Formats: sequence, C-alpha cells, structure tokens
Amino acid sequence: MDASTLLAFAAAFFVFAASPGPDNMTIVARTLAHGAPSGLAYGAGTVAGVLIFLGLAACGLSLLAQEMGWLMTALRYAGAVWLVWMGVRLWTAPPVVPDLAPMAARRGLLPDFATGVALNLGNPKMPLFYVALLPNVVGPSLTLGQLASLSVVILAVELVVVGGHVLLAGRARRLLRTPKVVRRVNRTAGGVMVGAGVAVVAVR
Repeated sequence: MDASTLLAFAAAFFVFAASPGPDNMTIVARTLAHGAPSGLAYGAGTVAGVLIFLGLAACGLSLLAQEMGWLMTALRYAGAVWLVWMGVRLWTAPPVVPDLAPMAARRGLLPDFATGVALNLGNPKMPLFYVALLPNVVGPSLTLGQLASLSVVILAVELVVVGGHVLLAGRARRLLRTPKVVRRVNRTAGGVMVGAGVAVVAVR
C-alpha cells in the first residue's frame, strides 16, 4: 500500500471521525463534566470499537456484522440508555467547582471506555463505512501488513480528533470558577449527553 493510498484513507477517515455526532458531543460533555481523563477514556472506547470493526473487515466478517442486527441494536440501545442516565445525573448534580472536588469523588474510567466501545459496535454506519471504503483502498483482500498500516492511520487520526475535542473542552473547563457557572455547564453538558443518547437511538 503506497503513501498516496494511505493519505487518501486518512483524509476520508478524518472526515468520518471529525464530523459532528454523538461520539464527539459526548467526548466534550464528559471532559467538561469530569475532566480530560473521562473524555479520553470515552474517546479510547470509540477508537477500540473502530479497530474491532477493522479487524472484522480483515477477517472478511464485515458483512456478517451487518447481519447481526439484534446484537448491534442491543449494544446501541444499552449505550444510549447509559448516556441518557449519565446526562440526567449530571443535570441534577450539585455544582462543585472542579478545583474543589474531593479526591474520593473521582469516578472510575472503565464505564466511559465501555460505553464508547458499545456505542461504536452498535453503530450501523461502521460496517457500511468499511464495506464501502476498504475495497477501494486495499482491494478484495486485506493483508496483515495493510491491517497494521491502516490501524496506525486510524490511531493517528483519532489522536488528533479526540485529543482536539478534549483539549478545547479542557480549556473551557478552566473557566469553571463559581458554582453558578458550574451548574450551567453541568446542565448544558447533561443536555448534550441526553441528546447524544437520543441521537444514537434515532440512527438507522
């Protein structure tokens, strides 16, 4: 696979990854509400989901993934319920200035990561993306070398996309200096997460 082909794939994947959607909205909301580690954990989950689909494509299982509608639907609804629940919790949470948040209140990052994975595995657009794009990039078969090259490209693109969203949201989070501002941001972020959950369910 030559450099021009990889660059073309990188450009197409960047447009796919950076376009506004539930994932990027949730990364921003998690970062605003709980800091960069939470946003990065969710982002890492989305990347894991992308790489799992790439692995399925390498094994020729993309079409099989499309046929597993019941599993994809279950994963999508489970992730959507989690986003809505966390959004409601954030909306009703007492305003705590981030610098004053107690250490004991820090939450684990595994749920954020798992939600990112589940929502990407339940995204019906993921198999379609690979089925439509990969044959034009690598032809009818995908070798281990090509798989490694594409994985590196995906990781590099996602590092820019996820890192950019977390960086911008993290800078905005530094402005949270009063409970009044924190309450407004919590409710905005909570509303965004609820909206993201609804959007995930609405995707067909």
